[in-house]
Amino acid sequence: MTDVADFPWQEPAALDPAVVRRAWRLAEPLHAMIYFVPEAHERYAALGIPEPAGYFASRAAALGPVGPGPVVATFFNFNPDLVARVLPAAWERVTPAAVLAARLEAADAALTRALGDAVHGPEMVEAAGLLRRAAESATAHPEGRPLFAAHAALPWPDQPHLVLWQAQTVLREFRGDGHVAALVLAELTGLEALVLHAASGEVPVRFLRRTRGWNGQQWADAVERLRGRGLIEGDEPTLTDRGRAQRAWIEAATDRLATPAYLTLGADGCARLAELTRPMSRAVVDAGLLDVDNAVPSRADRVASRST
Repeated sequence: MTDVADFPWQEPAALDPAVVRRAWRLAEPLHAMIYFVPEAHERYAALGIPEPAGYFASRAAALGPVGPGPVVATFFNFNPDLVARVLPAAWERVTPAAVLAARLEAADAALTRALGDAVHGPEMVEAAGLLRRAAESATAHPEGRPLFAAHAALPWPDQPHLVLWQAQTVLREFRGDGHVAALVLAELTGLEALVLHAASGEVPVRFLRRTRGWNGQQWADAVERLRGRGLIEGDEPTLTDRGRAQRAWIEAATDRLATPAYLTLGADGCARLAELTRPMSRAVVDAGLLDVDNAVPSRADRVASRST
């Protein structure tokens, strides 16, 4: 199993990964809301792909009309049976281009609902410019990042708030592909990564199982595997010291792998980006755009309940 210590061949990071993490976290709600808002669910349903097909098709559409294999591999922690229930069948009803257009329309409507006239303000223009610079800079590092590369190849919208949304989407997938690399190096499956996350106490087990489609027996088997590796303990599993160290290593590796995208901004640019996006993200949260009760895929409840 991978040692949690730093690798000896690594050079010091050119930009403090903690600075990068803060810039990403404060902007992330501006992208992540797309997985919760009714504006998205309604548009996918109108295309004939109600949830959970809408989620999988919309996020995978940049890859083209792919089947479940690439989605399971790149999304990483979803039950393959859940993905196979909706892909490639969704592409019999709709094209990837139509889904991408619907997703962008949903982002427009939801951000306008939350931010009002601020979508046209100078802060939005500046933040969008910074995020686009980072997203375009990241294209120099496509290796091993398929979901990022697919999104980075999409055309840019014209309006600043949509530029901001798309840039944060690109950066989110850049970071996500790096996170998957860290999880693979830590020798964790997608389900095991979820169990380890739940054991940290940061996210409820029910939410992770419901949205990722895993049944009770599958979850219990993963718990026992991680218990056998000394990463979790207790009847209601919590992290052991080794488990905390493993998660800390994964998060540090993810932060470091995300750093190249933000080098063009430097520490000052990252700080300015955080300053600009913090009130925007707060407005998104206050408007209810991240309501977990609207999380998808909704069909996961039925998939999981069959074998509980």
